[in-house]
Amino acid sequence: MQQLTPIATVVRHFGIPLSTLHYWERRNLLTAHRRGGRRCYDADQLYRIALIKQWQTTGMMSLDEIATLLTATRSESWHATVTAHITDIGNRVTELETARRYLDYLLTCTHTQLEQCPNYRATVTLPKPD
Repeated sequence: MQQLTPIATVVRHFGIPLSTLHYWERRNLLTAHRRGGRRCYDADQLYRIALIKQWQTTGMMSLDEIATLLTATRSESWHATVTAHITDIGNRVTELETARRYLDYLLTCTHTQLEQCPNYRATVTLPKPD
């Protein structure tokens, strides 16, 4: 007989709210066993919980992306999802680097009204009057 871990233990161990586990079940990302009317998880589901949590935090994936990865085999759809996510992360990194450069510039700008700064104005294209 396989060992089952009660949901309360899972919540404490992973630091995940009980409602999150219930939601993941409703989304068919997890399957709980019932023991005495209470939810319990086998080792495979515990690894799945850890994987979902890691994909959300480290991988910055949405539940929709995670659902795709969990239901797909290592086929083209699986690779397409991961490749698209890598591209999205690359775009966000570029945006964050641009934001960082701008904020670093703001720290050194001597103008009290930033819209008057010639360096700022050089980066903005204004509409031409009619």
